[in-house]
Order: sequence, then structure tokens, then C-alpha cells
Amino acid sequence: MTYCSSMYQPLERVIVKHPNDAFISQEHISQEWQNFNYVEEPDFKEALTEYGDFISILEKYVPSIDYLPASSEVGMDSLYAHDPVKFTSEGAIILKSGKELRQPEANVYKEFCKEKDIPIIGVLTGDAVADGGDIVWLDDRTLVVGHGYRTNAEAIRQLKEMTAHLVDEFIVVQLTHDQGEAECLHLMSFISMVDHDLAVVHSRLMPVFFRKLLIDRGIQLIEVPDDEYMNLGCNVLALAPRVCVMSSGNAYTKQQLLDAGATVYEYKGTEISYKGTGGPTCLTCPVVRTNIKY
Repeated sequence: MTYCSSMYQPLERVIVKHPNDAFISQEHISQEWQNFNYVEEPDFKEALTEYGDFISILEKYVPSIDYLPASSEVGMDSLYAHDPVKFTSEGAIILKSGKELRQPEANVYKEFCKEKDIPIIGVLTGDAVADGGDIVWLDDRTLVVGHGYRTNAEAIRQLKEMTAHLVDEFIVVQLTHDQGEAECLHLMSFISMVDHDLAVVHSRLMPVFFRKLLIDRGIQLIEVPDDEYMNLGCNVLALAPRVCVMSSGNAYTKQQLLDAGATVYEYKGTEISYKGTGGPTCLTCPVVRTNIKY
């Protein structure tokens, strides 16, 4: 079995967490949302509707959708299944979030992978912290890791060691302070790969060397304007090359994707995405993507 070392190849298997098991109830949300730094209190019933619409889009393309179980160890942010783990072609790397409230999610993922017979090739240890949102496969032999508030130097050292036999190029991108530690800028906050030669980006937050590297590799950059960036317009999930899903309300970015030949699906993400600042890439943890060579 070859697992996932891509952000854009056809998605075959994905792990998600249902709001029933993350948000649990309106009462539970009322107790937790401020601790997890949500923009506003999500509406539970509306969140269920939005999530149902989101999953119906995934089901058009993804043959296997695994749901993480409910757990009293974790909180609302467990809805964002991408961050506690990152997949490689050989299996999972269990991470340890830089957001302390999310660190228990690693144990849930570890048990889940064991139950599903998914190989674990590494686990972050010691002082290392990293979020999946800081780790991007440019292609199946190029791994990019953001060094910021959620991913530290020790995690980068361990990740480089764990993936040494899997990658030809390991690129570290220094992230900016942006809106501060509480808001948190991930590497994936300003780049989403939609195809091997197409990326949705917010260049104002990109280091010059990294932007130039993308252009030098022949990657077309779709620029997300400021207002749509704040509406998670840069957070785009590829279901297959140039087939993607994004939160609604980002008309300019959507049109640029259409002009680039992409198929674009939208879901209303007010409760499950905007309020928790977690778009479709955050809501999903790709396990297997078909390895198509170009």
C-alpha cells in the first residue's frame, strides 16, 4: 500500500471528524469556543447541515471516508482532522500540536491508525511540536515545512530525519508573526496545491525565496485578495488535479480557478470553517492519493 505524499493527486481515502463527535452539542460549544479561540460561537444545528453538504462533495470523488471516533480527551478543534498527523508514502507521522489544547489528539490518532492497520513511521518526541497545516508536499519527493508558532526547530529536525529516505528536497519556510500567536499562521494558510503546476496563494505572507521557488518550478500562482484570504479563500482542497472544493463567498478566487481549467465545488462554511478558521484542507486528513506520474 502506498499512502499519501501529495496534496493534489486523486484522493482515495480520507480521515475526517464529524461535528457530532467534535462540537458534540450547543451546550458543549458554549463552554469551549472561546478557549479554542473561535471567531464566534458556532451554531451546532447549522454546523451539522454545512458538514453534511461538505461530505456530500467528498463522496463524489473519495471512495473511502473514515470517521475519527468521539473522545473525551479532545476538544472542538478535533473537527480539523488535518493537524495531528501527516502522511507519507509509507504511512503516518504522528505529530504534537503547537496548540497545547490540541496535543491529546495525537494519542487518539495513534490508536486510530493501529485499529485501522495504518503503519506509523514516526512519532514526534521530546520538545518537538508541529501541526499538519505546516507541512506541504510540493510533489512526491519535495517536502516543505513551515517554521512558526505551531512547528518548532526540533520538530523540523525530527521530521527531516524521519523522511530522509523519502524526499530529495526538504525545504524550511520561516513563517511570519502575521496576526499573532493566538491566531496562528500555518504554511497552508497561504498556499494550497491544486495541481502539480497550479497553486492558490496569498503572496503577501510568502517569503520571497519560496515564491520564486514555486515560479521557477513552473507553478502558476492564483493570487487570493485580502478580503477573500480572511474568508479562507486560500484554503482549497484538491480532490484530484484541478478538481477542488472551497468555502463559498470567494468569487474572485473561484473565477481564477475556473479560468485555469479547474472544477470548483463550494460549501457554506460559516459554522465549520470561518468561525474556527479551518477550511476544507483543515477538515480532512488525506490518507491515500493515487500516484499519477506526469
